[in-house]
Amino acid sequence: MTLSKERLDRQTMALRCALEFQDGWIVNLGVGMPTLCSNMVPEDRTVIFQSENGVIGYGPLATKETMDIHLVNAGVQHVTLEPFASIVHHADAFGIIRGGRISVTVLGSYEVAENGDFANWKLPGRRGGGIGGAMDLAASAQRVFLLMEHATKDGRPRLLKQCTLPVTGAGVVKMVFTDLGVFEVVPEGFLIKEIAPGWTPEEVQELTEAKIHVSPELTEIQF
Repeated sequence: MTLSKERLDRQTMALRCALEFQDGWIVNLGVGMPTLCSNMVPEDRTVIFQSENGVIGYGPLATKETMDIHLVNAGVQHVTLEPFASIVHHADAFGIIRGGRISVTVLGSYEVAENGDFANWKLPGRRGGGIGGAMDLAASAQRVFLLMEHATKDGRPRLLKQCTLPVTGAGVVKMVFTDLGVFEVVPEGFLIKEIAPGWTPEEVQELTEAKIHVSPELTEIQF
């Protein structure tokens, strides 16, 4: 069964996503798996990581030796600072976001639809939700990337024809990085451009509700 085949681990997924960051980009990382991307920036690129809580220019996640208990990202993880870093007011951090200065935001998600809608703030049966700054980022970032597992633990698809949960942003997702491949959201739907080693497009389709369109240049995940 395809469910038992080996998939990409979270570190590898974050590395593949981070390879899309271009020199000089201002990048916002959502809570959870996306925060791993700050550890994965290629050495030949300068990427400015920005956080809603006012840290601009942080670097890799801190170790016990490098940790400053007062310095955290929006996910309350301890981070290190780059030499050019700044600490600003919370309102200024959101001014950067709402002003359209974020080159890309990388967010986790429960679901994503083939038209670029995504849902990441509320699960069925739970009171309230955890919207955070996701709606501001979805509305204002120049690009929205999703870093997420391809299916739920019981095998239910997360790449859907239409979102079933309350939508965070409508039609904004550009790329989706999962443990099975790299997908671009195009007018026709999900275009798989890179695939996890040992998998076939047909096997990935088994775990995807929406139709997958296969790039004529499909390759295994590239690093």
